[in-house]
Amino acid sequence: MDQLLLLLRSSGLQAEGELTSTEPGVRLVGGESRCAGDLELEHQGEWRPVWDFLWTLKEAGVTCREQDCGSAVSVGGREESSERPVWGISSDCVQSGSALRECAVSHPSEYILTLTCSDSVRLLGGTGLCSGRLEVNSDPSDPSWSSVCEADFDQQDAQVVCRQLGCGAPSVLQGALYGEGEAPMWTKEFQCGGHESALLDCSSASERNTCSPGTAVSLTCSEPDEVRLEGGESRCAGALEVELQGEWRPVRGRFSLWTLKAAGVLCRELDCGSAVSVGRREESSERPVWLIRSDCIQSGSALRECVASFASEYILNLTCSGKPISDIISDIISDII
Repeated sequence: MDQLLLLLRSSGLQAEGELTSTEPGVRLVGGESRCAGDLELEHQGEWRPVWDFLWTLKEAGVTCREQDCGSAVSVGGREESSERPVWGISSDCVQSGSALRECAVSHPSEYILTLTCSDSVRLLGGTGLCSGRLEVNSDPSDPSWSSVCEADFDQQDAQVVCRQLGCGAPSVLQGALYGEGEAPMWTKEFQCGGHESALLDCSSASERNTCSPGTAVSLTCSEPDEVRLEGGESRCAGALEVELQGEWRPVRGRFSLWTLKAAGVLCRELDCGSAVSVGRREESSERPVWLIRSDCIQSGSALRECVASFASEYILNLTCSGKPISDIISDIISDII
């Protein structure tokens, strides 16, 4: 199955053009709202679910925006009991800016792509999934997005938004940092305690009629990346594990195209010096894993933006040098002297 999926991924049709704001013939079905569920595409007169095993939150974010939903929160796959016709849509084709139907390839699969977008908050125009200009929507069934006035939003409100989007704690809260946008202004002040699970669960004060120009709230949340190496001879060697969406999982090792260059990014993040080896081990059965695109890591994207949920019996093993590279250089110089 993995070999078939790789072959299909490489055959995604590349096409030029801008994505429309709401692409017709695309929907999310079976979820708790219109912004969550199985991704389905109508192409050549036929509705089918979508599948590609390399979709990450980056590709999911494109679809969330097209559906006029909020920020992408999770992307994964579920397995059905038997194969059925699906539209295979290459993640690379989506990232190129092509419409989904321009990327569609027909093939059978027992896997279905599932997405969850926030239906009430989103961050636009930022440097990643955890930063941008804040917009709020109070009616998921009839989206109408509004910017928030800086005077009506504080650190506790920001904590709720960051948590709702699966990001870390707020680090920057500033008006117009990511532009003003064209959305109308939200007319009430949020009064969160900081513990709420969603911004619209917070109480609000009376309506305000005016908001000074240049004060639409922009927010930067920290990235929630937690990474560790388990089961090796030291903390700098072993099976790579990542905590995302509140869950620790190993990283998939088969067909992941991990090189020493990609592994070096994580070794440095762990303060473990440089990468020494990259390998894999095979377990007796499949288990939930995170699939991390090594090319995405090397591009400088946050780890969270490069991850997809998957199942596999192959686990990625890394060995790092165990010392920061600056210490290694110092040791070499000392030996020479």
